[in-house]
Amino acid sequence: MIRSERRYRRSFGDLSEGALAFWLLLPAGLLLGLIALYPVGRLIYTSFFKQRLSEGPQATFIGLANYAQALADDRFWNAFWNTVKIVVVTVPGALVVGLLLALIANLPFRIKWPVRLGLLLPWALPLIFVGLIFQWFFDSQYGIVNDVLMRLGLNREYWLIQPTLAFWAICWTIVWKTSSFVALILLAGLQVIPSELYEAAEVDGASRWQGFWRITLPLLTPAILVALIFRTITAFQTFDIPYAMTKGGPGTATETLAMYVRTESIENLNFGYGSALAVLLFLVSLAITVVYLRYVRGDDG
Repeated sequence: MIRSERRYRRSFGDLSEGALAFWLLLPAGLLLGLIALYPVGRLIYTSFFKQRLSEGPQATFIGLANYAQALADDRFWNAFWNTVKIVVVTVPGALVVGLLLALIANLPFRIKWPVRLGLLLPWALPLIFVGLIFQWFFDSQYGIVNDVLMRLGLNREYWLIQPTLAFWAICWTIVWKTSSFVALILLAGLQVIPSELYEAAEVDGASRWQGFWRITLPLLTPAILVALIFRTITAFQTFDIPYAMTKGGPGTATETLAMYVRTESIENLNFGYGSALAVLLFLVSLAITVVYLRYVRGDDG
């Protein structure tokens, strides 16, 4: 082992550890810069220009005018608060449902693969496909949801036409789709909790409910935080499911910030303003990540 390490060092000209680490990480750094840093940098650069392709390919530098326009844009704030409401509803909803699914999947079944396969299926389905499926479920004429309501003697509802009902239909769909992802993360956390802790608690007379609150939840907190980080960031970037179900309607009642970015950039060909909106969305996601990471570091400290 020592001889092979010496030969490896000689092949790099007997570099120091720091120099060797630099050259080994350089290809990965270049690749990261190519696929991540350059697009983000280009996006920020474009956000300082007025560039609407419908008016020609020329771009005019306007500084922070696009950001000022966004902060004064009622449609931007409507899309922003729609996104915030989706985050507030779906992130805790996915966490609660995901925790229940993870606890069920962690039970000592003799044959566990059907249960865990059931967790994988919603997660594996494409987002746009899920949106189309639930659009049919909530269809006012032929949907399964209204069929069940009418069989129970209740009135037919126009789920995707009324703003409030459309919002809740989208939230239920997102929770169904994303709770399996949360469950998979929490299931991994549950499986590393030593069973001896539960056995000791049972000997001391603790009930299963007490074991859940005193053992499971505290030891599952790191996995919960990881799930919340990913779920919150993706919730702020919600696009596919609302677009497939309502396309932001009725009107702009369910339009999210990501959908507004698409409207300005793709439909209106307003690349400068669309880039500024995308940068604001990126900053929100970054701020959420920083808050979560500070909380995690505080717990570690």
